[in-house]
Amino acid sequence: MSPAVFGHGHLRLYLLFVLDERPMHGYEIIQALSDRFGGTYVPSAGTIYPRLAKLETEGLVTKESDGRKTVYALTDAGRAELNDRRDELEGIENGIGDSVRRLADEVRASVSEAMTTLRAELAAGREAGAASSATASSAARDAAREAHEAVRDATTSLHSTLHESRSDARAQVQRAEVLLAEFRQDVRTELRSAAARGDELEGAVDELESRLSRLRADVLGLVR
Repeated sequence: MSPAVFGHGHLRLYLLFVLDERPMHGYEIIQALSDRFGGTYVPSAGTIYPRLAKLETEGLVTKESDGRKTVYALTDAGRAELNDRRDELEGIENGIGDSVRRLADEVRASVSEAMTTLRAELAAGREAGAASSATASSAARDAAREAHEAVRDATTSLHSTLHESRSDARAQVQRAEVLLAEFRQDVRTELRSAAARGDELEGAVDELESRLSRLRADVLGLVR
């Protein structure tokens, strides 16, 4: 999905809109955005978390730890800004609809192209006659497979969402990105606060480096 889906400042406003429904942790926010795009756009953790951190700094959202998850919630100030800019949301929603329609047009064009190729290969097979029937049949099968794959990919893009395929490898990668982003954001915030207080950080950073090194080895050992 093109970054032009959200104009300047629109993703920020849309995050407030999503959190107005209820408090959510980062993965739920990403899922909510994916759902609104019918699965055609899944923002990365690197896109969402810096904006959430900025909203927190501005006092528009809060974050609290809930077990191993960080839950984000709208503040009164965040709700007030959302209400002040509700007229902008209609334009954003229209932009989302236009983006989904563009994708649908691209899908239809892809399927049409594959079917045109299939018809051309079948026609070539008829003209070539029996001497080249095996080659033509193979080409036709390839074209048919391309058409089938185009339809399959289109269906997946338009209708699948992360929560429907939680066991899928890509969904697990997305979960890992969210967890890493949350960890990075929390640690960076605490370290900066400690530095502002003038605390000694060498021991803490040494311990962080040591534990991350062990964790990296353990995790890579599981996935290799």
